[in-house]
Amino acid sequence: MGLLDQLAGQVLGSLGAQQQDPVPQGELLNGVMALLNNAGGLSGMVQKLQASGLGDQVASWIGTGDNHTVSGNQIADALGGEQIAQIAQQAGLEPEHAATGLAQLLPQIIDSLTPNGQIPEGGALDQGLDFLKGKLFG
Repeated sequence: MGLLDQLAGQVLGSLGAQQQDPVPQGELLNGVMALLNNAGGLSGMVQKLQASGLGDQVASWIGTGDNHTVSGNQIADALGGEQIAQIAQQAGLEPEHAATGLAQLLPQIIDSLTPNGQIPEGGALDQGLDFLKGKLFG
């Protein structure tokens, strides 16, 4: 999982001081990828978050301006306790720490996967991940 760890390190590294506790970045990124896959790709994840009351935040992540923040509690409410517990278990974290990590990671991932302010046509997760890898690794 070296590439995923590098990818997560690059994305989370851009958060700087916002990240308060060290978390297993690769495992959280794996969790995000599983969430995207289970939700039907990026479009499905965006719809799920919007339907959970995070429409303004998600719109800022997709748009070309600054990303609005979201709390771990908001992410936990949007994704559900079962999803958070599963990711937490995989990452070896308490659920609240996993939710906080996801609250920091999801905006960055969605922002990176929507560089032109819109969800790419076709919605193939692999295409978005290839774009993200290219952007992060040059």
